[in-house]
Amino acid sequence: MATYVVAITGASGVVHAKRLLQEILGLSHSVKLIVSPTGEQILELELGFRSNGEVANRQHQWREFIGCPDESLELLDHGDLAAGIASGSFPVAGMVVIPCSMGTLGRIATGVSLNLIERTADVVLKERRRLVLVPRESPVSLIHLRNMVTITEAGGEIMPMTHFFYHHPNSIDDLVHAFVGRVLDRLGLPNRLAPRWSSGTNSVSSVREGGWT
Repeated sequence: MATYVVAITGASGVVHAKRLLQEILGLSHSVKLIVSPTGEQILELELGFRSNGEVANRQHQWREFIGCPDESLELLDHGDLAAGIASGSFPVAGMVVIPCSMGTLGRIATGVSLNLIERTADVVLKERRRLVLVPRESPVSLIHLRNMVTITEAGGEIMPMTHFFYHHPNSIDDLVHAFVGRVLDRLGLPNRLAPRWSSGTNSVSSVREGGWT
């Protein structure tokens, strides 16, 4: 199966990253995971999870946290610019930065690669592969908007962390699942998370058992 890169940076909404990882791995794909130091802090703040120790130990903790018992999930060091995915010769099907801080977005837009997340995003763009950035910041400044335009013109996609309500969500999980489903759509991956509008009936399909009505 294919290999995807998921990166977590220092912005709110890390629960979306956790769900995305579970879905990609559940489709029998492999994931290269990169977490920035500030992303680690947000994970602890919002989800009560923080990995400790060397990369091998942290990787084991991540696999338990996500529920991935095998080697499909590989945690890479944020500062390891010599990692395989830092090269265009390493085949990846796509990359998602979720959540994506405006600092990370800005450095990707300008081609500044100070860490493995930014370098990998730069490689994904130059190799014309799928890159999806999920910023949460609001409101956005003109600088942010111009950086988003630059990334879009370079072939990347900007997908702000926004939620919708026409599917009548019953919980925060329903909101998270629906948004993550749309991210999977952008990667071209099948999923039953995103509600589908039923043309002509003014309704959406119920895609999760016990969930939306």
